[in-house]
Amino acid sequence: MGVMLTVMLAMLISLAGAGPAGAADTPHGMYTPDSIKWGDVPPNFPKGAKLAVLYGDPTKDGLFVVRVRLPANYKIPAHSHPTDEIVTVLNGTFMVGMGDKLAPKAVKGFPTGSTVVAPANANHFAMTRQPVVIEISGMGPLAINYVNPADDPSKK
Repeated sequence: MGVMLTVMLAMLISLAGAGPAGAADTPHGMYTPDSIKWGDVPPNFPKGAKLAVLYGDPTKDGLFVVRVRLPANYKIPAHSHPTDEIVTVLNGTFMVGMGDKLAPKAVKGFPTGSTVVAPANANHFAMTRQPVVIEISGMGPLAINYVNPADDPSKK
């Protein structure tokens, strides 16, 4: 499953350009919100979200930073990552819970300015009630492993 995500992220990066969003027109990775180039998330994420690579290459070893715009009522089923995931909430309230199955009553709301750290291999799930923008940083390659393989949108 991690290999598929790596391939899909590589395709997204190639569609968005050779490097991080805005890298060609802004020196040193400095860019304004309107210069960020957004694309669709890879197929093994639920449809509807948008992703922008800001730093690094999430398909390779090393530090990466991505932004994700999530629509209202978006749900990410229970999953884990092989490396720590650090999420900063930039706008809205991101709802996160720990466990093996998405449980809307078990989520905690993290408002703008919050940080959530999901340790490597810790099962967690997320959802939104309103549009949310998050920034994810970590060490690549980024992979998502669904607790229930049937929850993987790329398998449907």
